[in-house]
Amino acid sequence: MPGGRRIAAVTDAHFDVAPGECLALIGESGCGKSVLASALLGLLPANAETAGSARLGSAADQGPADLDLLTADERTLARTVRGRRIGLIPQSPAAHLTPVRTIRSQLEETVAELTGVRGRSGLREAAEEAARRAAFPPDHLDRHPHELSGGLAQRAATALALVGDAPLLLADEPTTGLDRDLVDRTVDELRRHVDADGDRALLMITHDLAAAERIADRVAVMYAGRIVELADAETFFGPSGPRHPYSRGLLDALPDRAFTPIPGMPPELGDLPEGCAFAARCERADAACGALPPLTVDASGDVPPLTVDASGDRQPVTGSVNSRGDQQPLTGSVACHHPVPVAPAATPENARA
Repeated sequence: MPGGRRIAAVTDAHFDVAPGECLALIGESGCGKSVLASALLGLLPANAETAGSARLGSAADQGPADLDLLTADERTLARTVRGRRIGLIPQSPAAHLTPVRTIRSQLEETVAELTGVRGRSGLREAAEEAARRAAFPPDHLDRHPHELSGGLAQRAATALALVGDAPLLLADEPTTGLDRDLVDRTVDELRRHVDADGDRALLMITHDLAAAERIADRVAVMYAGRIVELADAETFFGPSGPRHPYSRGLLDALPDRAFTPIPGMPPELGDLPEGCAFAARCERADAACGALPPLTVDASGDVPPLTVDASGDRQPVTGSVNSRGDQQPLTGSVACHHPVPVAPAATPENARA
């Protein structure tokens, strides 16, 4: 940054995404979710640096197995990864669409590049089918991006991302600008993409917890650049709820729940405290929260704790994006000194009481 300052936009990210599942990454604006997605595709600005690894598994005919996305060169990312092995629905679709070409033209070009369809009629039919998958109206296909509303631009970007049937789809706020019916239709289509053959995965970055609850298998919660909880979606949205106080606060802020906002504001990433970044907003905080809580796991998983070197510097835990399915999901982990206790299962006796 100017003046030689350094900002850790994402730290200690450790997660996996298996074939056949949807992992929803949630958290407040500015917490690092989109930066993480950009890092996976090599789309960070020139002054950004990455450490650790992000490994993408692959079938034998889809390029190098176990490709490290963080060290891959631009040629590899451009020719074998983006669109082919990883599809992207960008957070700002209007900025990613080519402004001087119609949506039809961009869809037909993408179809030709990623599917091998040839011929004017074949490309036209395939482009219209891609538009239908994303609920993009066919009578708008010959319009330019500046002639579209935000919601229509979002649907155009979704159509483009689905064309290649990529094994891993990164959907960064895919429901922005859509009304509720279209939100449900869009996320259902993303779920169908995952379920089509069992070999595809979805990392969905979203503020829409209702959309996450509708299609996610697991939920990762990010706060101030760190993943603070990984949980099974059924548990996260169910009666027992999440373990991290911040995760609980996100759910309690929903209108159909307590409708109670989390007090205060997130810290600036350039001025993070030494300990728990959520402590200033947390009613469970005490002196122990002056130390950074490691990401620990219940008996259901195994995540290495955060390591600290002799100088006291925090060392990043390796991130893992695994689409091969040969590891157990990192479920049930929470970075908190005082996680919310797990509610006891209901018994016939206390249920009647």
